[in-house]
Amino acid sequence: MKINQIILAMVAMVAVSCTQTPAFDPASVADHEGRVSRVEPLSWWVGMQTPLQLLVQGEGISEYDLRIEGDGVAITQIHKAESPNYLFVDVAVAANAKAGTRYLVFTRGEEEFKVAYNFDERRAGSRERTSFTTSDAIYLLMPDRFADGDPSIDSTEDTLEKANRKNLHGRHGGDLQGIIDHLDYIAELGMTAIWSTPLLLDNEPAFSYHGYACSDYYHIDPRYGTNELYRTYVEEAHKRGIKILMDIVTNHCGMAHWWIKDLPFADWIHQFDTFTRTNAIFSTNMDPNASQYDLELHESGWFDTSMPDMNLDNPYLLQYFKQWAVWWIEYADLDGFRVDTYPYNEKEPMSEWCKAVLAEYPNFNIVGECWTGDIPQLAYWQGGNPNKDGFDTHLPSIMDFPLRDAICAALPTDSLRWGEGMIRVYNTLADDFVYHDLSKMMIFVGNHDIDRVADVLKSNTKRVKLAMTMLATMRGIPQMFAGDELMLRSVDPSQGHGGLRVDTPGGWKEDQVNLFDAAERTGDAKEIFDHTSKLFQWRKTKEVIHNGRTLHFAGSDNTYAYFRYNDEEAVFVFVNNSRGRKQVPWSHYAEMSSTLAAEGVNVLTGEPCTISDQTVVGAREALVVEFKRNR
Repeated sequence: MKINQIILAMVAMVAVSCTQTPAFDPASVADHEGRVSRVEPLSWWVGMQTPLQLLVQGEGISEYDLRIEGDGVAITQIHKAESPNYLFVDVAVAANAKAGTRYLVFTRGEEEFKVAYNFDERRAGSRERTSFTTSDAIYLLMPDRFADGDPSIDSTEDTLEKANRKNLHGRHGGDLQGIIDHLDYIAELGMTAIWSTPLLLDNEPAFSYHGYACSDYYHIDPRYGTNELYRTYVEEAHKRGIKILMDIVTNHCGMAHWWIKDLPFADWIHQFDTFTRTNAIFSTNMDPNASQYDLELHESGWFDTSMPDMNLDNPYLLQYFKQWAVWWIEYADLDGFRVDTYPYNEKEPMSEWCKAVLAEYPNFNIVGECWTGDIPQLAYWQGGNPNKDGFDTHLPSIMDFPLRDAICAALPTDSLRWGEGMIRVYNTLADDFVYHDLSKMMIFVGNHDIDRVADVLKSNTKRVKLAMTMLATMRGIPQMFAGDELMLRSVDPSQGHGGLRVDTPGGWKEDQVNLFDAAERTGDAKEIFDHTSKLFQWRKTKEVIHNGRTLHFAGSDNTYAYFRYNDEEAVFVFVNNSRGRKQVPWSHYAEMSSTLAAEGVNVLTGEPCTISDQTVVGAREALVVEFKRNR
C-alpha cells in the first residue's frame, strides 16, 4: 500500500472512532405493543453455524423499515413475502458476538417501535453432543395415553378439544408431568431412551391427542405442559441415564396452524382446487419407470383432510424447518429426532435439512419413518447408501419395517411348511447385504400405528416373550411400544388407532390397578415385564449385542438360531416357535461353537450352561446363552 493510501486509511479510522454511534438506549424506543405477533425462532445462540433467518409476523409489517441494535449482529438482507404481514430477515452473528439482548427496531415515517431478541450462550460441548446408538433401547410412548400427572390441564381455555377419557379417539389427559413421574419405571424396564409422539400444540377440534397435526412449531401443547416443563422433563430423564428423542413432522402441519389463514406465500403449502390426497407410493422416488404425475401426487398430495402438505421447495420454509430443528435441540438439550412420514417430503430439500442438522451437531442421530416392507426401497432412504441415481438422503437411521413384518408373521403360526414360521425372519435378515449401515436401523415389533404385539400373538405369553427376546438380541437399535411390556391389548380393535392406543393402567388416579407399581403387577403383566426387564437390563452393558456381528442358521422346523459375536465373546440365541420340544443341533453350529468356551451362562436364569446336541428347548421358548470365545 502506498504512503498516501495508508495516511488516508488512518484518517478514515480516526474519523469513524470519533463519530461512532452511541450505545443504543432501549428506553428511547417504544415497545411494539402487539404490532408484531411473532418472531421465530423465539431466540438464538452465539457461536452457532446455522444461518439465522427470522420470520417476523404482524399486521402490515412489510411496510416498515427494520434495523437491529446491539453489538456483533447485523441484518444482511430483508425479504418480503407475498403476504404483507410477513418479513424474512437474514441476520449475521459475528463469531465473537457475546450473549445478550438485541433489539429489532421497526420504523415507518415518524413511527418507531422495538422487539427484544435474545442471544444466549450455548451449553458446554453442545456441538459435540452424543445421540442414541445401538447401545440404547428406546421406549415409545404416546403422552396422552401414558399418565396424567396434572389433571388441572386436561382441558384448557385456549385449546379446542376437551378431555374425555370415554372417547377412544379423544383427549384422555396424559401429560409431561405424567412421564416425569414414571421415569423410574422406564429406567427399571431397562430402557435408555424415550421417543414420545409429538408434544407440540395440536389444536384440531378432534383427534388432536396424537399430535401429528401441528398448530405451532415452537410451543408445547398446554394440555401437556409448557416449554419450560419440557426442558425439565429432558433434565430429569438425563439424570436417570435416559436420552430424549423428539418426534417431528416436516411433511405436513394441521389445518389449525396459525399460518393457514394467512400464508406467507401461496406455495407455502401444496394447494389444489379440491382436496387431493397423496397416493403414498414411495417407489416414485427411486423407480426409473415412474411417471412425473405419480411422483408429484406422492410428494404434494395431502396426508389427510386436516393435514396440509408443506412445500419444502419453498426456500423460506426449508430454512424455517432447519432452524426450528436446531432450536429445539439447543433449547431442550435433545439427544435425537424421529421424523414422521419421511418419504412423503420432497426428497432433495429433506436431504438438505438432514445435512444442516448434522452440520450443527455432527454426532446427532435422526431416524426416519420410511414405512415400507420392500427392503431395497427401504435401504434407499438411509444416508450413504450407494443409490443408482446418485441421490443421498443424509438421513442416518431408518426404521426396519421389513424385520417387524417378518417377526409378526412368523411368531403367530405353528406351520412347518417351507417359507412360513421362523424362516421368514431368517430370509429377511439374509437381505442385510442391501443396507448401508446395520447399526443405524431401528428394530421393533410394535408401535403406535400397528397392531399391538399381544394382539398379533393372541395374548400367548410364551410367544410375546420370544418377540422380546429377539428384540433385545438382534442387530440394530431396539424400540418398544409402551404397554407391550405389560401385555396390554387393544381395548377395541375395530376402532383402529383409538382402540390400540390404550391408557396405561395406573396412569390416572381413578384407575383400579396400577401397573407402574411392581407390587400390583401380577399374572401376564408381571411375567412379560420381568422377562423384558431382565433382558434389557442385561443388554445395557453388552458390547457384543451393541456392535457384534451376526451368524445365523436356517431351521426347517419353525426354529431359528443365531449368534451375536465379536473377538472376545458370543451370545447364542435359539428360538423354538414350534408346539413341541426341540433339541438344539449344536454340532451344526461348529463353525462358531468350536470357538467357544465349553460352558456359558444362561442369560435368563443366570445359571451355568453347557450346550450339546442333547440340549432341549421347550415349546415356544428361547435359550439365550453368553460365552467367552477361545483366543
